[in-house]
Amino acid sequence: MDHGGSLGRARALFPHAPEPFVDLSTGINPHSYPLFALAATALTRLPEAGRLRDLKSAAAQAYGAPDTAHVAAAPGTQILLPLVCSLVPPGRARVLGPTYAEHARAAANAGHAVTEVEAFEALEGADLAIVVNPNNPDGRIVPRERLLDLAERLRRKGGLLVVDEAFMDVGPRGTSLAGDVGRGGIVVLRSFGKFFGLAGVRLGFALADAETAARLEARFGPWAVSGPALEYGVAALADLDWQQAMRRRLADEAERLDALFRRFKVPVVGGTTLFRFIDFQGAASLFHALGEKGILLRHFAGRPNVLRAGLPASPEEWRRLESALAGWAPMAHDHGSEVRS
Repeated sequence: MDHGGSLGRARALFPHAPEPFVDLSTGINPHSYPLFALAATALTRLPEAGRLRDLKSAAAQAYGAPDTAHVAAAPGTQILLPLVCSLVPPGRARVLGPTYAEHARAAANAGHAVTEVEAFEALEGADLAIVVNPNNPDGRIVPRERLLDLAERLRRKGGLLVVDEAFMDVGPRGTSLAGDVGRGGIVVLRSFGKFFGLAGVRLGFALADAETAARLEARFGPWAVSGPALEYGVAALADLDWQQAMRRRLADEAERLDALFRRFKVPVVGGTTLFRFIDFQGAASLFHALGEKGILLRHFAGRPNVLRAGLPASPEEWRRLESALAGWAPMAHDHGSEVRS
């Protein structure tokens, strides 16, 4: 599958680019939660059940789930996707798109006939409906009330609504369905690695009614979450002050990135504070020009006018991005970079 964040793929595409690459191809926070020394037992002993309860308690509080019984912890939401799609018998799965491609793949692997739809209303005919909220890559938000109304109609016929809230840590307050999962018929996915900038920890959560959460955890078996992931997860999820300060920082840096793109006539038309969404006719030119300078954006197969850009991690990365944009800008008019109507 075509995903962002692959430096091996970047080197194949741009073999003469200067290194290190400035990797803006992911939506992962470049300012990770502070790393700290782990006790040796986090690596030498099997994880304790009590520590998993601590993790689920911290997740329930941070995400707004009713309580720990509504939280299933896993080694990343990628592992959860096919299991969640298997909660309902094979039928019609509809994914609100364009969006992250792994949802459709996971639903197909679970035996569903999958259709990607662009109209929210088209989800109603599904047995399994999947919505990414905020959406990746354009940042689209579906109001909570519309999602709850859809979930109720699906629940009446034994269907399931899956809402992937991987970027809800920086989404609008009050939009999350985490507090509503007790109603049944709803599974909310939350990703730890993106907002906390610790993607390699591999930690994610499914929030659901208590029976569904227990079913999912039974599928994992014991020790599904590693000792290091438990320790980093408990510390970061409980650190509400760091989370609030980071949201402010990301908002400021997203505004700075918008202003930089605007200087060079690159239109930002959506996104979240972890990534910006670009849609214009010069996108392919920009992707290749920056790639040759060692600046990696996210492009999408079949959508040549679309790019996603994450945040630079350091003053040096900001400088390199500005320099690369300045080098590309004279070419922009020649490549027809006007904003698409």
